[in-house]
Amino acid sequence: MRKFWITLGGTFAIALTLTSGGVAQIPGSTESRLGPRPGERGGQTGGEAPIQGGLGPGFSRAPSSIMRPGGNPNLPPPPALSPIEEAPAFELPLYGSLELPARGEDEGPPDGLTIDQAIAMLLDRNTDLQSKFLEIPKAQADILTAGLRANPILYYDTQLIPYGNYSEARPGGQTQYDLNVTVPLDVNNKRRVRRDVASQARKVVEAQYQDAVRLRINDLYTAYVDVLAARETVRYGRASVEGLNQILTVTQSQHRGGELTRADVERIKIQRDAAEVGLTEAEEALRESRLSLAPLLGLRLDQAEALELKGSIADTAPPPPSGDALIQTALASRPDLAAYRLGIKYAESDVRLARAERFQDVYLLAQPYTFQNNEPFHTKSAHSWGVGMTVPLPIFDRNQGRIQRAQVNVRQTQIDLATLEHRVATDVRQAERRYTISRKSADRIDRDLLPAAVRVRETALRLYRSGETSIVDFLNAQREYNDLVRQARDTLVRHRRSMLDLNTAVGQRIMP
Repeated sequence: MRKFWITLGGTFAIALTLTSGGVAQIPGSTESRLGPRPGERGGQTGGEAPIQGGLGPGFSRAPSSIMRPGGNPNLPPPPALSPIEEAPAFELPLYGSLELPARGEDEGPPDGLTIDQAIAMLLDRNTDLQSKFLEIPKAQADILTAGLRANPILYYDTQLIPYGNYSEARPGGQTQYDLNVTVPLDVNNKRRVRRDVASQARKVVEAQYQDAVRLRINDLYTAYVDVLAARETVRYGRASVEGLNQILTVTQSQHRGGELTRADVERIKIQRDAAEVGLTEAEEALRESRLSLAPLLGLRLDQAEALELKGSIADTAPPPPSGDALIQTALASRPDLAAYRLGIKYAESDVRLARAERFQDVYLLAQPYTFQNNEPFHTKSAHSWGVGMTVPLPIFDRNQGRIQRAQVNVRQTQIDLATLEHRVATDVRQAERRYTISRKSADRIDRDLLPAAVRVRETALRLYRSGETSIVDFLNAQREYNDLVRQARDTLVRHRRSMLDLNTAVGQRIMP
């Protein structure tokens, strides 16, 4: 999201926020926070203007807002589908050395916030979702607007008013006073079709909101795993500092006994100090990752900093279904796909509306009162009534352009749906492959590589303590061990993230 300023006349400026789709949104505007609706017809749509009064008008009595539910008739056509923009991955600090803690992963306190509780809090307190949810009652209001009937027109006039007075010497038609009411008649059910268009639009908005929830939960997944990963990094860093402190104590003892030089002690001390720096950076990264949960969960900053999570980056769940089964599940349950499927029905209802608008309303004129003043001729004045009808003739404008545009829009939305279905299948396949590869890597590191690295380091430490090897050999073995521990941690985090990415790609919670 980017922000820029527009200066008007050198004295006044407004800020425009540019979303990832490239559409400028002005705060307080009536544009949808959920983006363009799939199946929405863009461009000039024409329509009937409200009546201006008088008999036999050439325009519909229906207000233009009723003709086009939702307001703005000049919305741009739906843009080409773009890849889902995901939150950037959190980068773990790579400072200092890491050491496997003596005990297993710390899953947090028993009363810590679980991922399920975090999701419930997100749905209840996230202000972005609250704002986007209000698009649904706005769409409901459009249905109400689309169902409104056009108001009748009350018309009064006085005709044949003389310049002076009528007389036998200056005869003329008597002055006439008319009062009439013109009632527009929707003879081809445009109002019913407008309500159907607005109802279909509401269904599309509901699906768009569900997809907004899916993407926001994905942001929560990322932030939640970031906190778990940062917490584990702190534990690894503390274990490394403790281990190096023990080695430093032994080295200092051997130095006092004359077995090692001062340079050997300094090498270990440098390693310990580097580990302490890394621990400080890891603790700050943990604090920052907790703060990232504040806007998602609607927390104050002090609440976010004190937040404790109850969760694990370890994978203890059974594997998910096969890739083909996951793709079928995604095609059936992804709300963005549902929005485009409903968008096709929305576009088809818009075709029906364009066809219905080929014929304007018929106008029934009821003139219950006409008074003819015969007083200048010394005869009795007369009262009468009248009735009439105005029928616009669709000779030139039969809405051909709008009908053709609406039909093309249906086809365009169908193509967009096919494109999105292909992209969803690709996303699921890639997410499933990332899960499979990262799980195999994590299992191999835990089963084979880490035990071997531990044995190599313990052997190097034993030989160093016995004086058979130098401090350099031990530090090399320690460095290789640290690199493997870091790789193991990163692989676990990547695998945990791939589990939750699979949920987002499928559109269902299939992994814990």
